[in-house]
Amino acid sequence: MTAPLFPGRARRSVAALGAVSAGLLLLSACDKPTPLATVTVGSSSVSAESECRSDGKDLSMDRVQECLTGKKDAKTIEYGRGDTLRLGVEPKVVEDGKKWQAVLDGQPITEPSANTYRSFAGADVFATGGQGEAPQSKMLSFVQVGEDGKPLAVWSFKLKLKK
Repeated sequence: MTAPLFPGRARRSVAALGAVSAGLLLLSACDKPTPLATVTVGSSSVSAESECRSDGKDLSMDRVQECLTGKKDAKTIEYGRGDTLRLGVEPKVVEDGKKWQAVLDGQPITEPSANTYRSFAGADVFATGGQGEAPQSKMLSFVQVGEDGKPLAVWSFKLKLKK
């Protein structure tokens, strides 16, 4: 018969130390979450983190264009003609002189703003100006810009026309 190398108390201490170390290792591997942007229509809201960000550096215009048009799995919210569209960002998005602006299908619909909230009562984002049938969905993006006006991050959502 062999004697254990560590008494019971020492084994429990070593096991606890190992568990704490493993937990710290897992936490250090996590990415820091980015600030959220939110779109609200009526009583429905969707929020998302930025998937296109520069981590302190400017995004290239090619990367911004890709972020504005290439997002296939964007969170979706239904929008009916005449609904109030509410857009919001966390305060961190506008810290240190940064601003954000709303972009609909690649075209800016607001000026860059340091406010964290914008509301558009009765807006018809699916209006075509009499030029054909309205699309069934549109991409709504928020673009964060630095003090120099260069893009830093992009959040994307899909507005789906209510039937």
